[in-house]
Amino acid sequence: MPSLSRLLASIATLSLLALACAGQQKTGSGSNAEASSTVEELPNEGGEGGEHAAAPASQFVPVSAEEGFSVKMPGQPQVQRQKVNIPAGEVSTAAYSLQTPEGVIYSVSIADYPEKVVASRPAEAFLNEGRDGLTNQLKGTVSNEQELTLDGYPGKSYTVSSPNGEVRARNYLVGPRLYTMLVLFNPSIGAPGAEEFLGSLQLVNPPPPVQRAGTPAAAADAGTAEDAGTPAAASVTDADAGTPPADAGTAAPAKRRRAK
Repeated sequence: MPSLSRLLASIATLSLLALACAGQQKTGSGSNAEASSTVEELPNEGGEGGEHAAAPASQFVPVSAEEGFSVKMPGQPQVQRQKVNIPAGEVSTAAYSLQTPEGVIYSVSIADYPEKVVASRPAEAFLNEGRDGLTNQLKGTVSNEQELTLDGYPGKSYTVSSPNGEVRARNYLVGPRLYTMLVLFNPSIGAPGAEEFLGSLQLVNPPPPVQRAGTPAAAADAGTAEDAGTPAAASVTDADAGTPPADAGTAAPAKRRRAK
């Protein structure tokens, strides 16, 4: 089913775009969004057709993305890219996906948001809305939800059960970028390679976390200023001032000994 992997890529992109619009004030049903997209196939190693060149689950190969990450997938994926204009700026998306001969679909998608959009909302909100956008698109239900991290960046893993099949997914918020990793499969068949794929994401030169007002980082800076402030210096001065009286007290007994 060649169209199925395209469908999953579209679902991932739509859920990401829904998230992009969630943080904006609604001015209509997407009337302000303008999108352009391209679909391309990565070079295959000895195969024909990006969607049909999948290897068995045990033969995962590294896939390096020009967007600055790598994953292991059972073959070379097809790539779909879009640029979408939202009221706060432009969102760039990319989805790498393929379908195995057994019908299992693997996909990793990214969405690069304007930094001010990410800075204005908690990371948890982005992770939750990424999950909810995917769940709503699939008309499914969520289970097995857990928090996790990748190189210190926040993430979330969960399972979505739907009429289209079962999905194991992970979301990560890395700076202003949201990653969505998906494995769509028939529960009666399973997806033996899901864990290898989901655990293989590696970041290449990731950006620093987006700073938000009132975050612990800001509080830490304030604490540093207090440490360098006058009260700390005064306490050190008082301790030094107490030394001379102690020395003077030591000298007094010596004079009594000479008197005897």
